[in-house]
Amino acid sequence: EVQLVESGGGLVQAGGSLRLSCAASGFTFDDYAIGWFRQAPGKEREGVSCISGHDGSTYYQPYARGRFTISTDNAKNAVFLQMSSLKPEDTAVYYCAHALTCQEAQSDFGSWGQGTQVTVSS
Repeated sequence: EVQLVESGGGLVQAGGSLRLSCAASGFTFDDYAIGWFRQAPGKEREGVSCISGHDGSTYYQPYARGRFTISTDNAKNAVFLQMSSLKPEDTAVYYCAHALTCQEAQSDFGSWGQGTQVTVSS
């Protein structure tokens, strides 16, 4: 059974950092991609970043580029999202999910975790 479990969220002041983790099990990471998404109150869920298990390529939304870094551990059992220079507008529930490639539409990502809350205070 494919399972993704997010952790690492919390309350942080603007300008601070957080490292989110997505623990993955039940599938071979090399055959898939893992994406991070977020949903703020009253807004639609949006993509944040993605990493390909095929070749390690990484992708970022413009607002995340330069502030967020996606990575995996050596065993490829977890995907991390290091977030720096956080802003109040980064406040959201952050989710990870997997798909065949990072180019898939959001609707093609599956095995969504329960999410982890990130709150950035001003």
